[in-house]
Amino acid sequence: MPTLSPLHQRLARELEQRDAAGTRRRLTLPAAGLIDFSSNDYLGLSRHPAVQQALHQAAEAGAGSTGSRLLTGNSAEAEALEQHLAQFHRAEAALLFNSGYAANLGFFAAVPRRGDTILYDEASHASVKDGIRSSFATAWSFRHNDVADLTRRLTQLQRAAGATVFVAVEAVYSMRGDVAPLQALVEVCESYGAQLVVDEAHSVGVFGAGGEGLVTELHLEEQVLARVVTFGKALGGQGAAVAGPAILRDYLLNFSRPFIYTTALPRYTIAALLEAYRLLPEQHAARARLLALSDYLRRQLQQVPQVQVPADSRIIHPVQLPGFSPMQVRALAETIRAAGFDVRAIVPPTVPSGQQCLRVIVHSFNSEAEIKALVVVLKQAVTHEQ
Repeated sequence: MPTLSPLHQRLARELEQRDAAGTRRRLTLPAAGLIDFSSNDYLGLSRHPAVQQALHQAAEAGAGSTGSRLLTGNSAEAEALEQHLAQFHRAEAALLFNSGYAANLGFFAAVPRRGDTILYDEASHASVKDGIRSSFATAWSFRHNDVADLTRRLTQLQRAAGATVFVAVEAVYSMRGDVAPLQALVEVCESYGAQLVVDEAHSVGVFGAGGEGLVTELHLEEQVLARVVTFGKALGGQGAAVAGPAILRDYLLNFSRPFIYTTALPRYTIAALLEAYRLLPEQHAARARLLALSDYLRRQLQQVPQVQVPADSRIIHPVQLPGFSPMQVRALAETIRAAGFDVRAIVPPTVPSGQQCLRVIVHSFNSEAEIKALVVVLKQAVTHEQ
């Protein structure tokens, strides 16, 4: 057997450490027939017949976009989607990216410059933090959803002439399921002349009269510099966009490397997104059912002994299990899946050490009977695992 190089030895050692801690990531194939309490397809639009038909019809014209938007990958369909996004989300303009990760990375790596400051919620998505790491701006975190701590940070800042302060938050947080106090954040940012950037990944489709997102529901479009809207959640598709002023769109088009150097979304994806957006305002009943089921699920989960569920989680419910190791939480998820419910464990480093949990997500197509059955299985599994 050949001797492993120092690099190979280091890689193996670090993987072994994660194995021992129960935090090593592995790919798994989705099991057929499980009741979905795990995906981000909140409204079931990924399986909507009209969306699937639009995708298949567009795919007949070709599989790939053939290049980046600035070369051969642009299309009338892409520009039509951007115009629709701007109108729908009540922004001046929008620019497509291939994912929410790329959109956050592309914004924060390009727009904040040396001398600027970024203040970000400590629970911000990894894509925001990676974008910040790629920026030459100075960055500080503030306590999660803590407007007073953000104000303290803003008060302490020594800002050079012409420098900009950016504040980065999520409308709904992907791991905690809680909602940002956007109105209060807007007021603080206006008081200190800071620019607010809101990731609406988990609020688009769910909040707003037509699913426009939390910023629009609260009528804060004019007070927010940029919104990252993503399509892999309630839209049931792929991709994302940055919505904001027209000059911001043109700036990103010129300076955002994830946009400039990425092969464009194919036309069949764009066609499916256009159809999903056409359907979104019609989903009043589905949105109401989703939010009602979310409240019902949270109440049911809170009745399970030995678990903790935040009182303010919406749609995404982290089930904390005090005293359970990451390995035990993963074993618990496997037991629940074996009983027919697709529930996933979230363990470090995706969440901070000690915050491992089951992440239970509800959808408009779930039922109260399914929720009750899930809770029964969870109670039994927790008792058995103790």
